[in-house]
Amino acid sequence: MRQAYRIIPIYTADVSGVCSALYELGGMTVMHDPSGCNSTYNTHDEIRWYDQDSLIFISGLSEIDAIMGNDDKFVHDTAKAAHELKPRFIALASSPIPFLNGTDFPALAEILEDETGIPAFAVPTNGMHDYVYGAGMALAAIAERFTDPAANSGAGGSGGTEGPDGPGSCGSTAGSCGNPRSVNILGVTPLDFGPLSHGETMKKSLETMGWYVISTWAMGDGLETISRAGEAAVNLVVSSVGLRAAKVLREKFGTPYVVGAPVGEFTEKLSMTMERAVESRECEVAYLTAHTSVSGSGGEGTGTWISASSSMEEPDVADITLIGEPVTMGSLAAAIENQYGRSVRVLCPLEEWEGLLSPEDEAVSGEEEMEEKLKNAKIIVADPLYKPICPKDSRFYELPHIAFSGRIFLKKIKKMPGFAELL
Repeated sequence: MRQAYRIIPIYTADVSGVCSALYELGGMTVMHDPSGCNSTYNTHDEIRWYDQDSLIFISGLSEIDAIMGNDDKFVHDTAKAAHELKPRFIALASSPIPFLNGTDFPALAEILEDETGIPAFAVPTNGMHDYVYGAGMALAAIAERFTDPAANSGAGGSGGTEGPDGPGSCGSTAGSCGNPRSVNILGVTPLDFGPLSHGETMKKSLETMGWYVISTWAMGDGLETISRAGEAAVNLVVSSVGLRAAKVLREKFGTPYVVGAPVGEFTEKLSMTMERAVESRECEVAYLTAHTSVSGSGGEGTGTWISASSSMEEPDVADITLIGEPVTMGSLAAAIENQYGRSVRVLCPLEEWEGLLSPEDEAVSGEEEMEEKLKNAKIIVADPLYKPICPKDSRFYELPHIAFSGRIFLKKIKKMPGFAELL
């Protein structure tokens, strides 16, 4: 029963990740699922649902259609809605039932594209992965289908040509827009970063460092803006959601990517890493070089939300434990260590963490293992719903995560500073 959750919830599923990633891009997302689950994908997991329209539909899969493998109704209803609403694209996502039935979603997408003339693609979800997988696959599909190397040729005179980094790369230290300080921000969704204002704060922090942000994937910008991604000199992956898209853009345009989120004093080091990536054309996880264990009680200084006054009682346990998504928490760990000189470890409960954790960090699977890893923790920073499994004598600092606790702490999240200003 090590995978059973008795006390804490599980993270938002891959199907909700798809809806969140594609929410503002003008497409139509169709969940092949029995009717009644739309509130889970949207009203519980999507904070934009009551303020901003998006075409998200449930197919209303019936028991008899599932048993008999009848896909005609699904294709007919989707095509009819697409003809009426004229979306920019059609995205198909699977819930557990059609996944178990072996429904051929890529084939259904081809049929729909032929019938409607609207670009259609399938995102291979099954409701059994977390949001990072679903949102990451959705953004990768957008990068594959809606960023065209040929469309960027002539924008600066070098894009779309065969360069040393492969087809589509400009073969220079600048993107095809000609600006060596141009960047796309990849992996921005409310599931990790909360409301749009937090994403704007992160964008402004990069602009303060002299960077020109071409597009933000995928909160605050539409499909037309995102389609210009090949013009950037570098891509910044601010959460693991954006890593798959970064790899697609690397393959198509030769654009290097840097992994890390702008937070506190780490933003300056992140900017320096981005500059280095533009010059070297190499990719890097920025916070892994900055986030190194610090022994002892650390330096002086006080933060706006975390105290630096405690001391480490056990030599094998870091001063501070962060729980959450690896890129955002890894960047926060680097910022804390550099600003306060305190040792920090990250516990990552999500699936996609390989290459994103430092040697001091750990991937954790299940509530029981998480509780075991926390038994000696003295200072814990995590979503408030983790508190019941934390040691009673630990100091707990709340950092709500919508992908974990949904809307419960939304009012508090809106009052918090942007992620870039946490320290």
